[in-house]
Amino acid sequence: MRLPDAERERLLDGWPVARLATLAEDGRPHLVPIVFARAGGALWSPIDGKPKIPGTPARVRNIERDPRVALLLDHYDADWQQLWWIRVEGRASLCDTDTEAEAALRSKYPQYHEVPLFAGEPLLLRIDPERVLTWTSSSR
Repeated sequence: MRLPDAERERLLDGWPVARLATLAEDGRPHLVPIVFARAGGALWSPIDGKPKIPGTPARVRNIERDPRVALLLDHYDADWQQLWWIRVEGRASLCDTDTEAEAALRSKYPQYHEVPLFAGEPLLLRIDPERVLTWTSSSR
């Protein structure tokens, strides 16, 4: 079953974490959990001030080479009537700044009062959705 549109929109606005899939140079999928917020019709994720492996993150290198991405939000519960997922397929780009996106991220994640929104120079991932698929085990 598909999630109702209103539920899909509520979850895309409020769900705290997603898994970002990019394509590595050799074609293998590369997945990483990310925080994200919606603004201006796109989904945004910062390269933030949490500790990272030194160098350019793989997701950034992968997007620079191939902008095709997928974002997965999901919920597991021992009560299988509560299961759902949302998969957003689209194209990603890298942006220096976006005032609306930065405000949405700071509003959604109070942790950004303590952790810098950016690791060094500002860098945001912008995901422009091309297709959104959903599934739920119940009629909700």
